[in-house]
Amino acid sequence: MVRRLTQMQLSVEVKMLVQSKQKIYTLDEYRELEETAEFRNEYRDGEIVQMAGGTIDRSQIIGNIHAFLKYALRGKSARPFSDLRLWIPRYRRGTYPDVMVIAGDPIFNDGRKDEILNPMLIVEVLSKSTKDFDKEDKFRFYRSIPEFREYVLVNQSEFLVTQYIKTESNDWLFREYEGESAIVSFASVEVQMSMSDIYELVVFETQESD
Repeated sequence: MVRRLTQMQLSVEVKMLVQSKQKIYTLDEYRELEETAEFRNEYRDGEIVQMAGGTIDRSQIIGNIHAFLKYALRGKSARPFSDLRLWIPRYRRGTYPDVMVIAGDPIFNDGRKDEILNPMLIVEVLSKSTKDFDKEDKFRFYRSIPEFREYVLVNQSEFLVTQYIKTESNDWLFREYEGESAIVSFASVEVQMSMSDIYELVVFETQESD
């Protein structure tokens, strides 16, 4: 008897076949591949996933925030970092937040200088392809970090910043800043930054391209 499959059934079976053959990488294998990779990749408990590409506006916003925090925190114990890998032990995730601030000395995973464990503040600049993941799953992963106190999400297509601040009772307080005249308060490092500084040299378009 010949088994006939609908197009949908065939697609599902092909997808299952591909997934069953997907290679599971150890953390050391991922690290070795990442050292020579052309593009940055995330490690997701054995799976390696290429990170989405960015836009010039997203890159500009990241640079603006990192430069501002670097200047504002001079002489203090907290330091901003960009393009540095974060390891999240509970979920076995390796990822690259857009901007991180670490209080005191970095804690390195397995003694590696390229993989840290203890950000206090994380800033992500949202793109169209990743904004839902950043708001939901990634925030859940970040909350497992004991030192993590503040999460800031920056919209790249309008003057809009959302913020989550961890309270003394371990609840998360939500704030939203909107409009060009707004002032964003990075509570964990006691630094204020104007929207005009965050979005300096950014020209908004009618639709997001990323």
